[in-house]
Amino acid sequence: MSALQRSVWLFVNGLALVQLLALGGCASKPGIAGSGDLKDRVTASDEPDSSKRARLRLELASLYFSRGQFAVALDQVKLSIAADPSQVEAFNLRGLIYASLDDEKLAEESFRRAVQLGPKDVDTLQNFGWFLCQQKRYAESIATFRQLLALPQALENSRTWLTLGICHAGAGQLEDAQRALERAQALDPTNPAAAVNLAEVLYRKRDFERARNLIRGVNAVPAVVSAQTLWLAVRAEYQLRNWPAVDSLGASLKARFPESAESKLFEKGRFDE
Repeated sequence: MSALQRSVWLFVNGLALVQLLALGGCASKPGIAGSGDLKDRVTASDEPDSSKRARLRLELASLYFSRGQFAVALDQVKLSIAADPSQVEAFNLRGLIYASLDDEKLAEESFRRAVQLGPKDVDTLQNFGWFLCQQKRYAESIATFRQLLALPQALENSRTWLTLGICHAGAGQLEDAQRALERAQALDPTNPAAAVNLAEVLYRKRDFERARNLIRGVNAVPAVVSAQTLWLAVRAEYQLRNWPAVDSLGASLKARFPESAESKLFEKGRFDE
């Protein structure tokens, strides 16, 4: 799974409950529970035991998930849900765990339950939309992202526009894909994923020159160069009949990624694949 997101929660020890003493026959003082109208301040000690257990189990589950220990994370999230079955975050994480374990049915069930509990939860809608996109259920995925973008806090989130653009591209909706990816790039110009996916869409639209310029910028950063980015650059130069660039980029592709599928395609001259 890609990008699909992993949030790490800080694990803290629970606080012991503090027993407050009521002062019989005395007027209530600020900060002390008594017979007057003033109420005590709410602190960590007021958290119910069930909520505390659920929270701590969820924090552990998130920590294990971030380390790739999916089975242990699943055990902890189950215990969290057993303690408090109303947690949106727990079902969202449960969906991510099952998706990582390739259990698509239980992943979807988990995400749908999370959406039911929190129909305006940004992280849940983001993860569920991306899950559906990875299943190539593009219409459902795009509808979920549209639901997410109806929330003001999501409109300026480059990740949402990026994943929406990728899903539009998967569905063959290249105009919509370009608009979404351009929005993602405008919000986060340093994100290479937005540039690569936008370059791929532009290439598919036969805007080879703009695709070449975008992918050149990506390949200028050694840390993000891959067989895929070099191969896209080779194909763009090939369509523009820039033969020296084709030879140079092809040589770099073969030298750096000799066993890649892209390198083998270059050797066979299969530039349209």
